[in-house]
Amino acid sequence: MNNRFFTFLNPVLAFIDSGAFFRKPFLWLYRVLAVINLIFPLVVLILAVDNRVFSLGGKVVVAFLLLFLILCALAWFGFQIWWNRSGKVDLSSLDNDEFVAIPVFSHFLQTCGEWLGMFVGVGGCCISIIALIFLGSDAQALGRMLNMGVLVGGSLFSVVLYPVYGFLIVVGARVLAELYRALAAIANNTRR
Repeated sequence: MNNRFFTFLNPVLAFIDSGAFFRKPFLWLYRVLAVINLIFPLVVLILAVDNRVFSLGGKVVVAFLLLFLILCALAWFGFQIWWNRSGKVDLSSLDNDEFVAIPVFSHFLQTCGEWLGMFVGVGGCCISIIALIFLGSDAQALGRMLNMGVLVGGSLFSVVLYPVYGFLIVVGARVLAELYRALAAIANNTRR
């Protein structure tokens, strides 16, 4: 049937089947998440000003400023992860593959794990060290004020555990991503 009435959606369907339909939105999602990482420290600063953190006394202000610098570094690292990986989304599947959505989602899952693992591992450890040194038992109160109670541990135990958690997050996400990718590669190779 070469009738235009029955084939006018063929270009759209070919676009979906090529995988570009999945890769392009994920590319933009990665870039939006990269920009959100840069905005995050500003949100924390606004929350701190709203909750009058700067009127709580010297050690809390110094601790908050150090925590804010750590958050800025984490935001920059997160931006770099998402921005770098956005350039690799197009490589996650080929145009002639039949299974194109699984590799793209797998890449997203892997990148989420890398970002979250970095944030929890590096951020949790550094923030816990600052909280332990400067705040002691006041760390939990500051964490609740900034809606970050989970990250601000303030104990020696959390200084050790957060890097382990971060590593496990990265490894777990990578294993799941590679399982999905392997499944898609086997299916695509079997088809050929």
